[in-house]
Amino acid sequence: MNENTHEPVSPAVSGAQHSHPHTHTHSHEHTKSVVNRLSRAIGHLESIKKMVESGRDCSEVLIQLSAVKAAINNTGKIILQDHIEHCIVDAVEHGDQEAIKDLEKAIDRFIK
Repeated sequence: MNENTHEPVSPAVSGAQHSHPHTHTHSHEHTKSVVNRLSRAIGHLESIKKMVESGRDCSEVLIQLSAVKAAINNTGKIILQDHIEHCIVDAVEHGDQEAIKDLEKAIDRFIK
């Protein structure tokens, strides 16, 4: 995402096309926490990759993968909460029905 709008940096990166820009500032109170959580998840995933490369027990690898999945899901919940509290509130105040439709699509993808 672009730091100042809700436009994805690239549709190829986000996996979806975003047809309208939101013009309000995209700054949330949990941004630093989200970035830190993602960095830890990336580090954990790198460790799991090394486990696989070194031939570690499959059960151990699966347990660690489960931990990364949980960390990513929890991070997604924080992003969703921030999005609702800031972006969707702004969208409702400005009558932006498209933002609400986008949220519905994002939730559908996130919970699959």
